Amino acid sequence: MHYPIYYDVTRLGEMDIYLFAQGTHTKLYEKLGSHAMTRQGEAGFYFAVWAPNARYVSVRGDFNDYDPATHPLKRREDASGIWEGFIAHLPQGLTYKYRIESQFHDIVHDKTDPFGNFSEKPSASASRLWSIEGYAWSDSAWMAKRAKHNAHTAPISVYEMHVGSWRRKVEEDNRYLTYRELAQELVPYLVEMGYTHVEFMPLTEFPFRGSWGYQAVGYFAPTARFGEPQDLMYLIDTLHQNGIGVILDWVPSHFTVDMHGLVNFDGTALYEHADPRQGFHPEWGSAVFNYGRNEVRAFLISSAMFWLEKYHIDGIRVDAVASMLYLNYARTEGEWVPNAHGSNENLEAVAFLKQLNTTLYGAYNDILMIAEESTAWPMVTGRVDAGGLGFGQKWNMGWMHDTLKYMSRDPIHRQHHHHQLTFSMWYGFDEQFMLPLSHDEVVHMKGSLIRKMPGDTNQKFAHLRALFAYMMAHPGKKLLFMGGEFGQYAEWNFDASLDWHLLGEARHEGLRQMLSKLNHLYRKERALHWFDHKREGFEWIDDLDYRGNTIAFLRKSDVPEESIVVVCNFADVTRSGYRMGVPWEGEYVEIFNSQYAQFQGWDITNPHPIATTREVTFARPYTLTLTLPPLGVVYLKRKL
Repeated sequence: MHYPIYYDVTRLGEMDIYLFAQGTHTKLYEKLGSHAMTRQGEAGFYFAVWAPNARYVSVRGDFNDYDPATHPLKRREDASGIWEGFIAHLPQGLTYKYRIESQFHDIVHDKTDPFGNFSEKPSASASRLWSIEGYAWSDSAWMAKRAKHNAHTAPISVYEMHVGSWRRKVEEDNRYLTYRELAQELVPYLVEMGYTHVEFMPLTEFPFRGSWGYQAVGYFAPTARFGEPQDLMYLIDTLHQNGIGVILDWVPSHFTVDMHGLVNFDGTALYEHADPRQGFHPEWGSAVFNYGRNEVRAFLISSAMFWLEKYHIDGIRVDAVASMLYLNYARTEGEWVPNAHGSNENLEAVAFLKQLNTTLYGAYNDILMIAEESTAWPMVTGRVDAGGLGFGQKWNMGWMHDTLKYMSRDPIHRQHHHHQLTFSMWYGFDEQFMLPLSHDEVVHMKGSLIRKMPGDTNQKFAHLRALFAYMMAHPGKKLLFMGGEFGQYAEWNFDASLDWHLLGEARHEGLRQMLSKLNHLYRKERALHWFDHKREGFEWIDDLDYRGNTIAFLRKSDVPEESIVVVCNFADVTRSGYRMGVPWEGEYVEIFNSQYAQFQGWDITNPHPIATTREVTFARPYTLTLTLPPLGVVYLKRKL
């Protein structure tokens, strides 16, 4: 078959070149990369690649036996540094790479397409000619109401998962589930569990599966490990049709140094800084994007926009924001370069993050932009025009670390660490927080959640039930990593299925049922989510009972009658006749107890309505007297 190449076809106009150079082009995926087109009636593919420091660029592929001389691209006559050409008669599915010969040092690289829509299945690394157009979406009802599901006042309970290890086909050589198989198995599970959103760990193509996707190479291509691009669209479409939002973990903080990727792309540090003190992450062995380069910012913002537009993603969780904000992140003295003011803030990264959030929220005001940011950087979720970074949510890493430290202690010692329970409320409304119990807490010898809990097996499950019940009542949106919901014993293994067989044991199944109950209750009761980010939604009843390892508080909505009383007993003793003050007279009903027998708890409950007495307790005019189960959390609601 003859595949002629032509140079009289382009997808790039003067405005595209201008916006690219300014760093404000937000849809480069429509212009660069490979695109199915016709030229004078001949079908084929148009190619465009940015390689300003190259002296020669060609397309090598199945169609020319990977000959670097058959299909050279032509450099545009402007100053863009873009090479382009149209190759006729090419069918979809063939593989290709760019042969790039640098102007400097006789460096020659074979590179995958930075804007490629699909690739070979790793460990192979070529891009594939592929069109992602034409998928018939059926999620219009979801998209029309997405703003309601992503609002600050909405219940947001996220199931974080790694697609490659959620469930495997053990009987078929332990193979991955495909995107389409996940649509059949994952979706009904999430619906039953009551989750509102699912967060996929990075699906952008990556070469090393042990990086879990965080060492990316294809910022516009879903990994081919689980199927074709349209298969991922089908999975997302199915999730939407069942009322579940989709968040994508996205990594603009660093990229892999595998030589077929972005690193040293045209023989120079094109996407990264040339100085390793700025362009290399010593902690991860990866390259750092040059956020001060306009074309790089346009590349990254276009990547985020691509997933929102083409894949109907509902939110983006931006990984490792702290590593972007600080020039000395994971570096010692002499290993980093101060900014123009002599300090450690990465001013270029700050400007990029503001531009990213302003651009994406400007295009889609109903999405979620979530920062994994582990420091006290101010106003991460503050408005850009007020000096903030502009994110919609921030992971509350402080709450996570303090709470897990507290829960890992034997109850007899907890009285000395009571502040780890109460401190989060001092800053809990400074940002728009999400409470994460993420994958990072169950890897690298940290142990699974259930194994972090003290005591014997029964006590461990009681502790974990109490932790989840406390988390669901605490202000902030929620996130839990897969396996935690049924108490997986083993640390997470990215190369194996979760231990689903454990659900055959009553305690594990009871924990899973409790999580489902909590999720549904969190969605039903407005007091548990309406003011997740406002002080009006929280009021301490008693935060001083450190000797008793007990706290009590109110969760409130904009309707006082909807308020819920939450009491947490983190001691391993039953507290009969426990007195607490409440602001309203009446009868209170226990609507949840983490020690219910149906959850394999110890069935120490308050089965009957509890009437208040007119006595002042904790400076409140009415008193409730109830029973607190050991290692238990109780929710009460006033009868109307």
